[in-house]
Amino acid sequence: MEREFVKLNGLGNDFIVMDDRASQVELSTEQVQALCDRHFGIGADGIILVRPPKTPDASAYMHYINSDGTLAQMCGNGVRCFAKFLVDAGIADAASGRLTAGTMAGDRPLTFTVDEEGHMQEATVDMGRPILDPTAVPTAIAANAERPDGTPFVKEATLDSPWGAFTFTCVSMGNPHAVCFVEDWEALPNELFTDAQDKNLSTLRINEVGSFFESHPAFPEKTNVEFAEAAPDGISMRVYERGCGETLACGTGACATFVSAMLTGRAQESGTVHLLGGDLQISWDGSGSVKMTGPAREAFRGRVEA
Repeated sequence: MEREFVKLNGLGNDFIVMDDRASQVELSTEQVQALCDRHFGIGADGIILVRPPKTPDASAYMHYINSDGTLAQMCGNGVRCFAKFLVDAGIADAASGRLTAGTMAGDRPLTFTVDEEGHMQEATVDMGRPILDPTAVPTAIAANAERPDGTPFVKEATLDSPWGAFTFTCVSMGNPHAVCFVEDWEALPNELFTDAQDKNLSTLRINEVGSFFESHPAFPEKTNVEFAEAAPDGISMRVYERGCGETLACGTGACATFVSAMLTGRAQESGTVHLLGGDLQISWDGSGSVKMTGPAREAFRGRVEA
């Protein structure tokens, strides 16, 4: 059957979005992989099916599928693109400046700005409270730290790899994240970099080390893996997304990385996270919801057999 789609992206993290409010689209793993293939398909990091809301407050439900065909609980860049689809299509009221997106991880309220034509440009998403309890992340790593409110969490716990030991702070933003802040790039082995004479975040072979930790036994549902470094102008990060590989941006990953930075004394309550596709503004007061602000853009639209 031929179906209409819109190709949207949040800082280069791109999605095929289809209106499925009639709940008629059931895509097989092979179909998802074919549509997301960047050589033989449309090309995307995932597919978003816009379905009827499951809760009274939600405008619609975001059914998100990774490019490998697996379901994901939440996607921060995806939810902004989902909101843009709703606003631009007139499903949500552009004049209100707010809507609630339903996701597998729960409802996500957001506010947004529009251009003169009523098309959404930027959104601030209430991403919910970060989940720190290891059993809920989930991770098999035992808690080694405790928040002031008594919540146990995993703080820079060491995991071995073929390239040596790395330390991870574990956070869930509706999906699991393992965040590694690297302080000494020179200490890592040469084979982990595309340029052994210039070891840094940009030359890290993230698809190799990221795929190793994504499927590490410490993460029973696999995990997203972030490598990051903190600087006065913000936090720079790259991400290996569970079920996708490296992407240009990851909203939940940016939130998890910022939370990890606060938990390890590397950040205050608000700041900029620099990703390959651009910047996100993240804030967290240390107890409530994490707020994420960033753009969403349309690339093109068309029709495809699905």
